[in-house]
Amino acid sequence: MKSAEIRSLFLDFFKSKEHLIVPSAPIVLKDDPTLMFTNAGMNQFKDIFLGHGTPQSPRIADTQKCLRVSGKHNDLEEVGVDTYHHTMFEMLGNWSFGDYFKKDAINWAWELLTEVYEIDKSRLYVTVFEGDKSDNLAFDEEAKKYWSAYLAEERILNGNKKDNFWEMGETGPCGPCSEVHVDIRSDEERIKVDGKTLVNTGNPRVIEIWNLVFMEFNRKADGKLEKLPARHVDTGMGFERLSMVLQGKQSTYDTDIFQPLIAELEKSSGKKYMSEGGSAEQEKVNIAMRVIADHIRAISFTIADGQIPSNTGAGYVIRRILRRAVRYGYQSLNFKEPFLYELVDILTRQMGTMFPELVKQNKLIKKVIQEEEQAFMRTLEQGLKRIEASCNELVAQNKKVLDGEHVFELHDTFGFPADLTALIAKGYGLEIDEVGFTRALEQQKTRSRKATAVDTGDWIEVNPSAKTVFTGYESLQEKAHIVKYRKTTIKGKDQYQIILDKTPFYAESGGQMGDTGYLEANGKRIKITNTQKENNLIVHFSDALPENIKDTFTAIVDPMRRVHTADNHSATHLLHAALRKVLGLHVEQRGSLVSPDYLRFDFSHFSKLNDEELRDIESLVNQKIRENISCTTQVLPIEEAKKLGAMALFGEKYGDTVRVVTIDKNYSIELCGGTHVKATGQIGYFKILSESALSAGIRRIEAVTALGAEKYLQEQMETLHQASIALKNPKNLVKAIQDMQEQSGELNKQLEKLSRAQGQQIKTALLSKQQPIGSINFIGEKMELPSADIAKDICFSLKNEIPNLLMILGSELNGKANLFLVISDNLVKEKNWNASTLIREFSKEIQGGGGGQPFYASAGGTNVGGIPTAIAKAKQWVEDNK
Repeated sequence: MKSAEIRSLFLDFFKSKEHLIVPSAPIVLKDDPTLMFTNAGMNQFKDIFLGHGTPQSPRIADTQKCLRVSGKHNDLEEVGVDTYHHTMFEMLGNWSFGDYFKKDAINWAWELLTEVYEIDKSRLYVTVFEGDKSDNLAFDEEAKKYWSAYLAEERILNGNKKDNFWEMGETGPCGPCSEVHVDIRSDEERIKVDGKTLVNTGNPRVIEIWNLVFMEFNRKADGKLEKLPARHVDTGMGFERLSMVLQGKQSTYDTDIFQPLIAELEKSSGKKYMSEGGSAEQEKVNIAMRVIADHIRAISFTIADGQIPSNTGAGYVIRRILRRAVRYGYQSLNFKEPFLYELVDILTRQMGTMFPELVKQNKLIKKVIQEEEQAFMRTLEQGLKRIEASCNELVAQNKKVLDGEHVFELHDTFGFPADLTALIAKGYGLEIDEVGFTRALEQQKTRSRKATAVDTGDWIEVNPSAKTVFTGYESLQEKAHIVKYRKTTIKGKDQYQIILDKTPFYAESGGQMGDTGYLEANGKRIKITNTQKENNLIVHFSDALPENIKDTFTAIVDPMRRVHTADNHSATHLLHAALRKVLGLHVEQRGSLVSPDYLRFDFSHFSKLNDEELRDIESLVNQKIRENISCTTQVLPIEEAKKLGAMALFGEKYGDTVRVVTIDKNYSIELCGGTHVKATGQIGYFKILSESALSAGIRRIEAVTALGAEKYLQEQMETLHQASIALKNPKNLVKAIQDMQEQSGELNKQLEKLSRAQGQQIKTALLSKQQPIGSINFIGEKMELPSADIAKDICFSLKNEIPNLLMILGSELNGKANLFLVISDNLVKEKNWNASTLIREFSKEIQGGGGGQPFYASAGGTNVGGIPTAIAKAKQWVEDNK
């Protein structure tokens, strides 16, 4: 059975059970402060479980794109090493929101597995929750009763809290669960060892394929459980594992989900993949191909959903995954040129029908991956040079161990795993300090945990039945009551999060920053420092609580901040439309930041914008501002909005009804929940500050509007005015600056000529300063040198003229001590002398440090008076090692 058919049968089955089939939510989470990525099928329904949202239907089913690479659910280091863990995977799921519960969930699970998929009943085992005294939870008799209708008692196994009580995280919705396991071993193996003894033991042939979670509780911050408003069912079945079972394979990587990717890797690398068996070298190939086949899926889907690799947050996680794949290809498959991007077309052919975003974003995905690969290949080359230099230095010092801190630096900065560094070091007869490396790695993890640690208390209910109503589109003030609040501690600082029954405060989302302002009651004010969304709640942040939390408050938004934010948000829409008109309809938004001070807009385009294009875009936006076009909003069913031509942003999740923002129906219509101007004239003026590359195929424009644009133009005019005064108010300022640049260029040429002549004189003087020490010609002098570049030229010139040379020069440059050391090539080769190593030792006398190459190195320091001592130290070293 093909994997596509397996997926369709699941969805069709639950459709027949009156479930609404919904599309997968984006794999990248934009407005959830607790998660970077969707890591379970239930993430998009979290607010429903908590009672903060209403489901489209009481019964829902889907296949959800998931990614598990950080936090509690982190499978990254196991991926590829074993044959069934994955970073990105599909979770087939069915949900009941206050509708059916254990009986129907279990009956339908059995029907689908045994009657539709026709899995051998004798190979199935289930687990039920055995209870837990610490949480005062009883054995799940109900689940056992329903399973007993299908399975003998010896196939219904008790599971502990770790395996059979599902929790989303340290806090949040949770409940007992019932797992379905399948034994895919051969009949001979099954006769020898009873499958029930292998359930939940990590055996790769007796595996869990489906987890039925019966969501009843909410785990609070103090560890206690409270009942949810309603009982729910949340099931998740691993699509890849199910395909493995139904296709009769022993590994998910042997299914038709991964085999086309692995076949392409075999073809491009010239190496063969083996599911099992083979030598140690063959296993390295197997692991590399599994890693790459898995990781290309995670990388492609996250880019398709709007997450570009970067150095922070979710982007950093994706970059780590990409670099891990490149590293395995480089190390085990001998790929020295970009190769990952070539797999994207194969993935798109496989999964593009179910996930059309792969088709739509195919060109962008390939471009981004290729550029990331090229950059990391360069980093790997730099890392190799660093490793080789370090190994040469240790060999010269007769040392045998590469320091653990240095191994960690190579891992952290250049992406070199410790085993690759160890392999290279072994070629030099060296070992690595594994204990030191592990210690440095753990220290980094500890620092990271501390930097992100947030201690969040439980919600304290004030008005439990109240729901939040957002009134901020119509008003900036509202009478409000506190519904609930909680205390958080971040880096030792206490903060409070407040929920109101009515609020004019806009919560950060869609790129727009959250409102600030204050709550006022009885003449006293509490400052609101930020507003964010969490689980469909509008959360107001404050450094203090009101004295009487049951007061009636006036919630007041900072009006000027909101006005300037609206200016920039509406300008963002005008900019988006202008980009599409000037550059073409391929332009799509890839991200944005709307603040009161400026706007930032990321968009798809494959080349740098020239000056004419930027002028045209800026002019078109300002034209629309001068036209003072009304900005209208309306709430419509999403299909009706699409018929109007409203632009939906990729990677965003939309409900059945959407808010449509229109600025001239022939110019800009977008789906948007943000705040906007009433008419474009309010924006005043739009000025582009910069245009730059964010990554391959992604450009970024930063701009200002209104008062921000006015301030920028005033600063520019003042700069021009001051420049004109400095040049004595010439009639043509541009020409005056050009003339001054030409004069400066001529003066620099003359200065360079004089410096070279001075350098030649110094070189001639140094030729007479040679001191023979054994067979070595030693020169050690403190002198006035024109520049570091001239010093380097002198060193290289004398190295070519004087045989067996070791020369050290000292000079004060710009108030700092400088040393320059050069060694003849034959001494480097024959005696293993290393200028880079030696300069570090000599530079201690000037309270500095340095480095370089084996034949030339330089150092800087703060102690000019130490230069003679450093030179004397060098001379003594030559005498001792001649």
